[in-house]
Amino acid sequence: FHKIQQRLVRELEKKFSGKDVVIVGNRRILKPVTSGQSTLRPRSRTLTSVHEALLEDLVYPTEIVGKRQRYRADGSKVLKVYLDPKDRNNLEYKLDTFGGVYKKITGKDVVFEFPAQEA
Repeated sequence: FHKIQQRLVRELEKKFSGKDVVIVGNRRILKPVTSGQSTLRPRSRTLTSVHEALLEDLVYPTEIVGKRQRYRADGSKVLKVYLDPKDRNNLEYKLDTFGGVYKKITGKDVVFEFPAQEA
């Protein structure tokens, strides 16, 4: 679906009068294998890989250039995701939407940022 995603998102945003549109793939998480069974779970069906793929789908036209896990004093975790700075103009207004969608789907806090430019 990545082939038509950019065009489709642009058209849907026009149709819905400026609302942010996000398209993500439907992925399945399999529970870990319990003892006594010898079947292997594919790597693409683990919780971690599904959340990673969801993150990639969420920000699709741009690339993720870095990730940092931040632990707050109260023990909560926040994932900081750094996006490619060349797409700053196209995605600046969508960063809050990306964070809200990811929080709703996975329950994890995430902050999307662009890395600081070095002069």
